[in-house]
Amino acid sequence: MNSKTIAAWKNPMILLVTIGIANIGEWIYFIALNLAVLESSGNNALAVTGLYIMQPLATVLTNFWAGSLIDRLNKRTLLIVLNLFRAGVIALLPFFSSLWIIYFIVFILGSANAVFQPTSMSYITRTLAPEQIKKFNSFRSLIDSGAFLIGPAVAGILLAFGTPNFAILTNAAALFLAGVLTLLLPNVEAIGEKILNEKLSFNMLKADFKAVRAFSLSHRLIMKIYFSFSGITVMATALDSLEATFSITVLNLSNQEYGFLVSIAGAGILIGSIATVALADSLSLALMMGGGTLLVSIGYLIYAFSTSFIAASIGFFILAFSLAFANTGFQSFYQLTIPVDLMGRIGSLYGLVESLFTMIMTLLFGLATQFIPLRSIILLGSLGTLSISLILWKASSKKTETNFELID
Repeated sequence: MNSKTIAAWKNPMILLVTIGIANIGEWIYFIALNLAVLESSGNNALAVTGLYIMQPLATVLTNFWAGSLIDRLNKRTLLIVLNLFRAGVIALLPFFSSLWIIYFIVFILGSANAVFQPTSMSYITRTLAPEQIKKFNSFRSLIDSGAFLIGPAVAGILLAFGTPNFAILTNAAALFLAGVLTLLLPNVEAIGEKILNEKLSFNMLKADFKAVRAFSLSHRLIMKIYFSFSGITVMATALDSLEATFSITVLNLSNQEYGFLVSIAGAGILIGSIATVALADSLSLALMMGGGTLLVSIGYLIYAFSTSFIAASIGFFILAFSLAFANTGFQSFYQLTIPVDLMGRIGSLYGLVESLFTMIMTLLFGLATQFIPLRSIILLGSLGTLSISLILWKASSKKTETNFELID
């Protein structure tokens, strides 16, 4: 790698390091907080379920206005503030035992996360050259999968020698470090370019909604691909909510076998991410998105029809391996087709819609278990995922990758 290439990848590498630190910290926080709430509530599983509701609820209540601010504020400054704010809020958790106060803090964190995600996507897109996007996203997929394996392992070590609260504070320190590292990144917007010179108002939100609607109507193919991938994400989340129950009560796996099944999925994501890094430059976005999601749905189908640990393991490995290609392809597609000045509003508004459908589908799947055999629900969900992935494959194949690189 020559000096010119190293210089070109300096900022992307800093971005990847901050993402990796934050992701590992998030896994530590996720596991530790679950244990802390379970312990403080007297092993009440319903109390833990409440934590899972806070993030989508916060997203729904935040995203309808967040995009309007994101697209008008300096992204680098906002990322630094959000990382430091999240670190400070997480550091407060160990000092409260009231479940309702914990829920409130988790809700505030969920709101900050809802703002952070589209802000991060917008800033990353502005920082990268178009030819770097696929490779960057493939490395990001590798880092995400690494965090999936390393995060729980680190959490286990911290919990073995300390308490859940100590592990939570470790995540706060990780986010603080990510915020400090962000100071090393460039300001990719002209000084004063994005100063918010008008108050957040109904008229502003209305105008921004019209801008998102106008783009969506004039780029129907792009939005068809976007919504198809979101639909697969919603279905996958609803299926994942029943994964442990199906594995233990229908497949009759032991807790140890289920844990090993999750580890196989982790290995699949890691191997898939390594393959994505190696093949990203030679694969089209259509193949990565369409082919990746098609294989993900096939993995779910194998899992739905499985009657043994071996069959379930094969399904898990296939869907996890393919997910790395699908996510890299979609993130690259999003960055190459959505105007950077609209990215905050589009990501926030449609993220709100996705969160609503995620809550609805997860609730429907959960309620359906009271009336329909669990295997039938998993099978129907897998077939739904397959149908949407076929729509995505057909839509993404209508244009070449070259045409995806610029907005028409």
